[in-house]
Amino acid sequence: MSESPFQTEPNPRDQAPQFVLPLVVRVEKSAPPARVDALETAARAVLVMLGDERSDGDGEWAQVMRDWQDARIRKVVRRARGSEWRRAAELPGITVTGKSAEVRVFPPVPLDGWPKELAKLQVSGTDLDDPEPPGAVEPGTAVLWMSPEVEMSAGKAMAQAGHGAQLAWWELSDAERAAWREAGFPLAVRTAPPQRWRELTVSGLPLVRDAGFTEIAPGSCTVVADHPALRAH
Repeated sequence: MSESPFQTEPNPRDQAPQFVLPLVVRVEKSAPPARVDALETAARAVLVMLGDERSDGDGEWAQVMRDWQDARIRKVVRRARGSEWRRAAELPGITVTGKSAEVRVFPPVPLDGWPKELAKLQVSGTDLDDPEPPGAVEPGTAVLWMSPEVEMSAGKAMAQAGHGAQLAWWELSDAERAAWREAGFPLAVRTAPPQRWRELTVSGLPLVRDAGFTEIAPGSCTVVADHPALRAH
């Protein structure tokens, strides 16, 4: 745990070149996505990028993916609509579609080296609503439990959900990863009730402690990744 990419204390990861994983959510004025669906789609987008053959071995994204994962794990979610979205979609990356949300994930870029098409997009103030409460979670589905104690914008919460999905991915065996990928990375994002949250944070399941670069205090616990396979480990 001493070299966790999410810890706030200085560690060797700080000495590595720093990269960020860009995610862009499509937010059209007339049809913004639902908040929970956007969070779930962002988490799946991170998993799709991690599981893509271009991110592994000698793939075209493999080296930058390794460089990114050797440093602090940063994700930044920006929003786009209309022509902004079309320009972003022309850059190398992967678009993942949910029920109402579209999220495009791109290979990591240097912290200060964003492509101009993405650098001009708005990052702050992205907030979304749920027109109705999310439904029940199907048995056997991975759940990314969000903290009931931390207020976050939709963009920040999308990044945190991505962190949780990534921690679950790291903990799974190759066979478990393959099974999840082949199933289409089924997952749900839900806010835990307070008592449930207290139990989850001491359960031994992967826990995201935010580094505190934006919005929330360093060390804040934001997400617990509850994948069924991890309960069997």
